[in-house]
Amino acid sequence: MKEFDKFIRIKTNEVKPTKGRLLLSEPLMGDFYFGRSVVLLAEHNDEGSFGVIMNKPVEARFNDVVEDFPSFDAPIYIGGPVDTSSLFYIHTLGEEIEGAIEIMDNLYWGGNIEIVKEKMLLNTLDNNDIRFFIGYSGWSENQLNAELKRNSWLISEASKDMLLSTDPKLMWKRLVDLMGNEYKFWNKLPEDPAMN
Repeated sequence: MKEFDKFIRIKTNEVKPTKGRLLLSEPLMGDFYFGRSVVLLAEHNDEGSFGVIMNKPVEARFNDVVEDFPSFDAPIYIGGPVDTSSLFYIHTLGEEIEGAIEIMDNLYWGGNIEIVKEKMLLNTLDNNDIRFFIGYSGWSENQLNAELKRNSWLISEASKDMLLSTDPKLMWKRLVDLMGNEYKFWNKLPEDPAMN
């Protein structure tokens, strides 16, 4: 990996982490969860940070994975390595879901799950308005800041529409392209340097 260090250790990203921003993993991060991942930060403060991985769908559908829910034909995503026995979700329904917290313009975190189930039963929930995750990504106090100093992540921004409409398999690449010419080589690096 040392031979690639000179390519990755470029100037530190000037954008600061905050709720609604994205973390793009550096290209050679070989972690199952975070390799070439796009993490949407739902919160970032002095106590820590958490969010969900936006670009890691699983092969199974929602009802194949989640029990005790009405029938709902939607994909389900790996949200991260924390609390992988729990379901998390983001949506565009705002105040329709009591207790939802706004992450960015027109994109919300969680809320009353019973309202979500009711909307599924009544067929008033569109899978373009909601995305479900198993587990989440979390960082303790100062952990994310330390990883940013090591250039493990690049901070980016995107609209709700881009996040929910971009093919997850292409999302990391497209967001890296938007970061400008100094990052374009990231897309040319192999996911596994040993395969080069």
